[in-house]
Amino acid sequence: MKAAVTLPDTNKRRLRAQHVTMAHGGGGSAMRDLIDDVFISVFQPDSLEDQARLTDEALSEPGAKLAFTTDGFVVDPIEFPGGDIGKLAVCGTVNDLAVGGARPLWLSVGFIIEEGTEVALLRRLVATMKAMADDIGVKIVTGDTKVVERGSADKVFITTSGIGVIPPHRNLCASSVQPGDAVIVNGYLGDHGAAIMAARGDLALTTTVESDCQSLSALMETILDTVPATRCARDATRGGAASVLNEIAEASGTHIVIDETKFPIRKEVKGLCEILGLDPLYLANEGTLVVFVPGPEAHKALEAMQSLPAGRDSRIIGHVKSGTPGRVEMTTVFGGARVVDMLVGAQLPRIC
Repeated sequence: MKAAVTLPDTNKRRLRAQHVTMAHGGGGSAMRDLIDDVFISVFQPDSLEDQARLTDEALSEPGAKLAFTTDGFVVDPIEFPGGDIGKLAVCGTVNDLAVGGARPLWLSVGFIIEEGTEVALLRRLVATMKAMADDIGVKIVTGDTKVVERGSADKVFITTSGIGVIPPHRNLCASSVQPGDAVIVNGYLGDHGAAIMAARGDLALTTTVESDCQSLSALMETILDTVPATRCARDATRGGAASVLNEIAEASGTHIVIDETKFPIRKEVKGLCEILGLDPLYLANEGTLVVFVPGPEAHKALEAMQSLPAGRDSRIIGHVKSGTPGRVEMTTVFGGARVVDMLVGAQLPRIC
């Protein structure tokens, strides 16, 4: 389902400025107008105190655990094919909770806004965030806004923190991965990195690829309902699928073998990577997870994943064996094999 983005009624706006000034961060009436009109009118928190006061029935369930995560977003450009920094900030933090087995409940949001930023841009970002949060079923309950001098930031930086609840008996962790487990991805690899790369316009490249930015919460719930013995899952963001696989191989002391012929990678993404000398396995994703399940239950998990839009293009891409601890190995299209190392630096900065 695509979230509907609704901007506040222009007739009800208190803030008439078209650009953010230092006065909007000064603590006076200008700041109050910015916060009330752009943020509070859209997010509609339950309380205007200096903290959110939270309660949920899931917290009282015996054995339930609280999950807490935080992430910062500095993507360039702020608006890109398939999303914007606001959508990224909500989905990114929700996904960090979801792949750990938590049901996301609440988000906090912090904005660092550069002097001179268009207020219209802020309104679009906030509307996107609200629509995504509503679509996922999480609530943005508190936040903060700071304005910095022109040149001290790049329009808008966003930090989101999320709280969720892990139901009893769920204990997903990388160390639980075992030989015989299957490795599944839920969709195409590298779409976000390719979309950002093309959107920057630094090179004369055009592509129809959009970011895969999406929530993985419903997909993870389906996986866990179908295969309660699921070992672990990670969202393949910076460093791509290759970095996630290396992290899990090291944490579990196992040898992961993946099959290049099974990778879901678009022709356009392959083409961009060939031109620029990049490896799509290391390109960032923002709506792609890597999940490990017991081998005998792999096809059951795959079928359940493919029943949802977020898992429509799911594939089994490999398996786990005892082999060399901490190694990720890829069987190539030519029938050979090569080691897939951890990414050392960054193929593309400011990706999320």
